[in-house]
Amino acid sequence: MSDWNQKVIDEFRANRGEVGGSFAGGPLVLLHHRGRRSGREFISPVLYQPDPANDGVIHVIASKGGAPANPEWYYNLLSAGKATIETGTGTYEVTVRDLPGGERDEVFDRIAARFPGFREYARKTEGIRTIPVLELTRA
Repeated sequence: MSDWNQKVIDEFRANRGEVGGSFAGGPLVLLHHRGRRSGREFISPVLYQPDPANDGVIHVIASKGGAPANPEWYYNLLSAGKATIETGTGTYEVTVRDLPGGERDEVFDRIAARFPGFREYARKTEGIRTIPVLELTRA
């Protein structure tokens, strides 16, 4: 795990889910997932957006800061079909669904309206990859 991720994780845990820096003011969870090849547990801090129509669903964008490849956690989640979410006050299991086409676009646009940096990431990856959006449903 990178030192940057570890600092975010430590701050998240010390402040019951609140962090500063690039995540300041955004809803953040710690995504616990297993490596699809190694079997090791990894923890990835990610911004999320609750689904306005379903209290048990959140959405996350696998942007990797606009890098040309998807983040490894994205592939780990797809492979496992499940993960654990750590909030500032507890943890719970989720199932994973990769949103297709128009459904993905609708959720991406809703999240990017609140966090415009995601639009910039999409511009950086245009013609290379479509940034995935995952639906995480409380199991």
